[in-house]
Amino acid sequence: MTSSIRRHYERVTAAKAAADAGDQPMHGEAFELMQAQLFEDYRRLKSIQSVERKIEVKREILPNYAEYVAGVLESGQGAQDEVLMRVMLWRIDVGDIDGALAIARYAIAHDLDPGEQFQRSTAAILVEESADQALALAEDDDSLIDALREIDTLTDGMDMHDQIRAKLHKALGNGHRARGELSEAIAEYQRARELNDRVGVKRDIETLERELKKQEQAEPEPDTKSGDSQQSNTSDGPETSS
Repeated sequence: MTSSIRRHYERVTAAKAAADAGDQPMHGEAFELMQAQLFEDYRRLKSIQSVERKIEVKREILPNYAEYVAGVLESGQGAQDEVLMRVMLWRIDVGDIDGALAIARYAIAHDLDPGEQFQRSTAAILVEESADQALALAEDDDSLIDALREIDTLTDGMDMHDQIRAKLHKALGNGHRARGELSEAIAEYQRARELNDRVGVKRDIETLERELKKQEQAEPEPDTKSGDSQQSNTSDGPETSS
C-alpha cells in the first residue's frame, strides 16, 4: 500500500515535471518512471485475451497513476503526454467517465494528441468511447447523463464522423428516458437520427411519442368554473357606499 508521503511525493514531482516541460513533450524523471510503468502494464494487458479480465486489471492498476495525473493536471501547461492520454482511455474502459473527463478537459483545452496508434482525435475518442459505455448500460440507468451532457458541450463544434456524434445523442436520449423526461429524450433521439439514420432510434421515437401523447391526454383540464363563480359573486354583490 502506497503511503501518504509517497503519494504526496509522486504528485509534487509530477507537477514539477509538467511545469518544467511547458508546452514541449513531457519529460523528466517523474514522467519516465510512469512511462516505464505504462510499458509494463500495457505489455501485461496485451497478454490477456479476455476483455472482462482486461477491465479488471485496468481497475487494479489505474490507482498507480492517480498522483501523477493529479500533479500534471495541477501544473501542466499542455505538454504532449502519452501516459496521461492512456490513463484517460483506461478510465473510460472501466466506466470511470467522470475520471476521464478530468483529463479530457485539460487535453482538449491544450489540443493534446492521443497518439499515433489512434486514428481519431481526442474529442472523437472521448465521445465515442463514453457513448459506447453508456449504451452498454440498461436503458433505465441514467447514471452517466450528466457526464455525457458535459462531453457534448466540451466537444461542441469539434470535427468528427456524424456516426460518432449520433451515438452520443442516442445515449443522452436513453438517459433522459430513464429519468422520465420524454420530450428531451425524443429530441435527442431525433438529433441522433438526423446524424445517422441507422443509429436505431426510430422505434424509440415512435414509442415515446405515443407515451407523451397519452400523458398529455390524461392531464386534467384546469378548473375554471370555481374561479368564474367567485368572480361572478363578487361583481353581483351589493354595492356599499363609501
